[in-house]
Amino acid sequence: MKDKTKVDPRIIRTRQLIKDAFIDLLHEMDLNKITVNRIAERATVNRVTFYLHYRDIQDMMENMAKEMGEKLGQIMRSSTTIKSIEETDSVRLLNLLEHIAENAKFYKVVLASTKTPIFTEQLLRIITETITKRREIDSLHIKTDIQKDIIIWYGSSALIGTIVSWLRNDMPYTPQYFAKQLSLLFRIGNKMK
Repeated sequence: MKDKTKVDPRIIRTRQLIKDAFIDLLHEMDLNKITVNRIAERATVNRVTFYLHYRDIQDMMENMAKEMGEKLGQIMRSSTTIKSIEETDSVRLLNLLEHIAENAKFYKVVLASTKTPIFTEQLLRIITETITKRREIDSLHIKTDIQKDIIIWYGSSALIGTIVSWLRNDMPYTPQYFAKQLSLLFRIGNKMK
């Protein structure tokens, strides 16, 4: 019996062509100048094919943000065999940065520009969830006079801002070095509590 949940590879390829065309166009022009016709032409598909996959450009962006969120969520929630919280956080951070570096073309346009805030909001949500969970674990061991929500806002915004700066500067550091530097910053921050 056939697995009905398996997606036809042709559908996956077509959606990827459409998404790649959209990202290429975002590199070249403002979002409000991008049309379905331009995306379809760049993707070498026709408009009807685009509409078979997405209602409109906004629907496509929402789907892309959701897919990005799911992938980043998997990375941030991935379990490791490492015992300490700090080492687990370092491995997750490294995995996140490696994923971003491998998909730099996409992340440069969706995170390092102000053209598509929907993606930054999705990343902020995922990072905030991760920091919230980490903060709950830390609160069992560390007492501080700083409000929990302020710590979470600060931590998630600082991390996203640093990643965005890394992208905007054409990733001058390897993901490994960058993750190590960020881990050192986090340790300094934890010692100051």
